[in-house]
Amino acid sequence: MIQGSIDFGDRNQFDALSRQISAFGPDTALNVDQGSLLLQASGARTRVLSHGGALLVTLGEPRARSEALARVIAEQGWAALLPALLASPDETLAGLAGRFSLLWLDAANQTLGLVTDRFNTHSLCIAQDGSRIAFADRADKVPVARQIDPQAIFDYLYFHAIPAPRTIFRGIRRLPPASLLLAGPQGVQQRTWWSARFSEPTQGDANRLGEDFRGIVRAAVERETRAGSTSGAFLSGGTDSSTVVGMMVQAAGGPVDAYSIGFEAEGYDEMEYARITARHYGVRHHEYYITPEDLLSGIPTVAAHYDQPFGNSSAVPAYYCARLARADGITRLLAGDGGDELFGGNLRYAKQQVFERYQAVPAPLRRLLLDPVLTQGWLRGVPLLRKAASYVAQANTPLPDRTEQYNLLLRLGLNDIFEPAFLATVDTGAPMQLQREVWRAVQADSPLNRQLGFDWRFTLADIDLPKVIGTTGLAGVEVAFPLLADELVDFSASLPPSFKLRGQQLRWFFKDALKDFLPPPILSKPKHGFGLPFGPWTLKHSGLQTQARDALTALGRRGIVQPGFLDTLLRDKLAQHPGYYGEMVWICQMLEHWLQSHAPDFSLR
Repeated sequence: MIQGSIDFGDRNQFDALSRQISAFGPDTALNVDQGSLLLQASGARTRVLSHGGALLVTLGEPRARSEALARVIAEQGWAALLPALLASPDETLAGLAGRFSLLWLDAANQTLGLVTDRFNTHSLCIAQDGSRIAFADRADKVPVARQIDPQAIFDYLYFHAIPAPRTIFRGIRRLPPASLLLAGPQGVQQRTWWSARFSEPTQGDANRLGEDFRGIVRAAVERETRAGSTSGAFLSGGTDSSTVVGMMVQAAGGPVDAYSIGFEAEGYDEMEYARITARHYGVRHHEYYITPEDLLSGIPTVAAHYDQPFGNSSAVPAYYCARLARADGITRLLAGDGGDELFGGNLRYAKQQVFERYQAVPAPLRRLLLDPVLTQGWLRGVPLLRKAASYVAQANTPLPDRTEQYNLLLRLGLNDIFEPAFLATVDTGAPMQLQREVWRAVQADSPLNRQLGFDWRFTLADIDLPKVIGTTGLAGVEVAFPLLADELVDFSASLPPSFKLRGQQLRWFFKDALKDFLPPPILSKPKHGFGLPFGPWTLKHSGLQTQARDALTALGRRGIVQPGFLDTLLRDKLAQHPGYYGEMVWICQMLEHWLQSHAPDFSLR
């Protein structure tokens, strides 16, 4: 936990801080509250250090990548990082790795520094009011008056989360991944200290690269397994979690504990694949089957835990999985997140490749012949040609806009969902504008690598990692992501694009490199998400029906979503397609439960 505020217009606060800095050491909780200065920091994996009149707080587990920096820290401790950060922050940060955030305060020069890591695994939020800057590691803990931002609500319903830099509170922003913020009497500067650069060679030695890959993964898993905690692992039965579990067994030299979640619902349960991996590596396998009753209690608990609305539907199963591990005395879980986004494992990558092939046709041929013929209105009555026209329309839509053509809000219709007064207060194009900005910032030539870099931000940093970090934290368990080790991220960026997606074959290199390590059924299993049968269960379970109806009725009174839409959604549409419309019920319900916990009186009426 970290929280504070500094008024750079008050010089006296730095004099007070300077007198106290020498008292802080690595095992000291920071608690300073004097006039316009507030600094608090405590908790596991938090260091409070001082050096030469400056103060450094580290959250998480930074590592020194450069040999020179590692040597200095080994000899002098982490406080020796401070002089380097003050003198040359960008160069110093380039020598760090791991999952962390940093805060430093230089009393002599009256400057504040804030840093987030590559994937924002320890986020920092700030608010600025004139010369005063307030900050915290949670948006709901920034020490300022907090007011709900309608634009953030729209962003949440669009993305099912609120991507940085916006937060649910007006005027409070979350630093994006790999951000460096420097503040002082002269103002605030913010920049990105790291961004992925995809080198994109056209070919490579798969055998040699495979050996390098296995070594990097093995070292990352071993480091996280031996991080001083009682470790276990999530095990979904996919290639990523199976790889982590298998490498853990090697690192531990014997059986480890692996935890899996199942659903007694056709098309949703993958427990058999998890069992295959567990038997193959001889792990102690712990299974838990989620029930509708678990959702009844888990939905409001998980929704309230987050610092802002969060709508990923696998958060509740992840919470129960972590809670099962905690009951067994596990204090640290290794997760397999990242493999899909680093090595091309999502179905949408193959789908977009098909559209990109049309873009490879010479522009004159497309413009003068194919487009006019295939998009003629009278042809759309023929099923095959109707599909061709749809294909051309999508192919002619540039990325990343093309990926949003199936967005839930856009498919259902904004004017049919929202109250007109709410729509009048928000910019409905803001989410797409943010996506375009992130897309343009990815340093890659191939469409595939641009998609990967894009997903590192929106899928990993804004959704998947907050899901796992938030729910494990709620269960009292730490989490580590060995497949997002900085060394593996850099390795991924150096691979030929064809190694990630070969034709329509997803993550070709990853599977080829592990063909003698992973069980064959895991290598050949079809891609399947970590779905939750919320829609089908809600149709059959009276308790879930009542919970959803109560939540959506309450949401309908807040002036955001039309009550008539919510009523139709539950009464008619959910039965038509439980999986599809169940997602809309879920995100609306999670929003209402969060508001009940954090802003019960909020209304736009």
